[in-house]
Amino acid sequence: MEEVAVLEAKATLKYARISARKIKIVADLIRGKDVDEALAILKFTPKAASDIIEKLLKSAIANAQNNHNMTSSNLYVDQIYANQGPTLKRIRPAAKGSAVRIRKRTSHITIVLKERQ
Repeated sequence: MEEVAVLEAKATLKYARISARKIKIVADLIRGKDVDEALAILKFTPKAASDIIEKLLKSAIANAQNNHNMTSSNLYVDQIYANQGPTLKRIRPAAKGSAVRIRKRTSHITIVLKERQ
């Protein structure tokens, strides 16, 4: 049994100032799709996360072409996931002299591209 090495190209964005929950909604739309189709979906999706993911996907495509000599027409989104990053904690004054915590969430987003055979 011979193992065939499958090339994969990766791009990671750390500390994105958007919650992982919002990223996952858009990520589910493009998982498993061809790169051209994924870019088209992201372009017309009216979510804040779509701009961030589109830029990251273009970076992953550039990594695939320049670092691994892959052709962009054969690429597809194999994996895309968003993990929770550190939360920035802020305080806002509230009624009766109390304070309310504001949690500004961050996320780490990773896209893995592979070539179709």
